[in-house]
Amino acid sequence: MRATVDFAPLFRSSVGFDRMLNALDLAGRIPTADNWPPYDIIKTGEDDYRIDMAVAGLAENDLAITQERNTLVVTGRKAPEPQSAAEYLHRGIAGREFERRFDLAEHMKVTDAHFENGLLSITLKREIPEAMKPRRIAITSSTTRAEEAVPQIEAQKEAA
Repeated sequence: MRATVDFAPLFRSSVGFDRMLNALDLAGRIPTADNWPPYDIIKTGEDDYRIDMAVAGLAENDLAITQERNTLVVTGRKAPEPQSAAEYLHRGIAGREFERRFDLAEHMKVTDAHFENGLLSITLKREIPEAMKPRRIAITSSTTRAEEAVPQIEAQKEAA
């Protein structure tokens, strides 16, 4: 049994966080899905992340990675194996189809994907546009403005 969380008090005291709060509310309602393939999410720097997925039994061309807006989708579909004379007595390596979705924060971008020894590593970076980065605003006083205005007025008189 899951406890529900009421986000109403947060809506009253925050501005612009409604999308995040709605995502948290939705995440609490989604039933726990299949947990294959296993994966790790690692924070490697202030704005750098990596997702490592253990995809044993799949080859590099069996995997696809797409980023659709703020969702990263990793899919695996094993190519059909040609018929062989071998008979499996036990098949423990999964190699089954999967689709794993990761919700990304705004301005997250996949920068690299690397596959080696059955481990898929996806590198992500948060790249905030210059226009959205904090900037310092200069504060001027009324005396500074008055001093700046005098030379401009005199320059206009000389031009006339």
